[in-house]
Amino acid sequence: MKFLAVQGKDNPNSADGEYQYDLQLLYSLAYTIKMSKKGTHKIKDYFDFVVPPLEGFWWQDGIDGVDYNHKEKFNFISCIRMPEFVTDDVFDWAKKKATAKKNLDFSSVKLMTLAEGKCVQIMHVGSYDDEPATIEKMHELRIDHHNPVLVCLKFVHCYRQSLLMQ
Repeated sequence: MKFLAVQGKDNPNSADGEYQYDLQLLYSLAYTIKMSKKGTHKIKDYFDFVVPPLEGFWWQDGIDGVDYNHKEKFNFISCIRMPEFVTDDVFDWAKKKATAKKNLDFSSVKLMTLAEGKCVQIMHVGSYDDEPATIEKMHELRIDHHNPVLVCLKFVHCYRQSLLMQ
């Protein structure tokens, strides 16, 4: 699976922080690719698609679990899935096009290929501050089914938290 991805460290609640800026970069590129159908640039094997929801991996260095009192210590990889026709050439074209239109620096965005294994995923709806209860539900599901899987919070976050079991 192909993803547009950014990596950084920030409190997701910071209005003017790195995380919010990086989301702007991801969505700008995703919609540049999606809307290419309206321009003169033709992408080989293009088909119209819905830009999927944001996905992410979140963790904090040096601790087991998450310390919600120190969100400024969150590391993240945020990503948006792309169709398989998004090649390196398409990605490079989209960065040039978006740079010209938005006057932003897209150098931090990468085209990432990910082979996802088994994982627990759950949709979290609500504020970042309400996530601990959702994360706990995922832990319970994993433990109840004795699943040696990565626990992922689909849509906004995926907490790595050293949850891969041997």
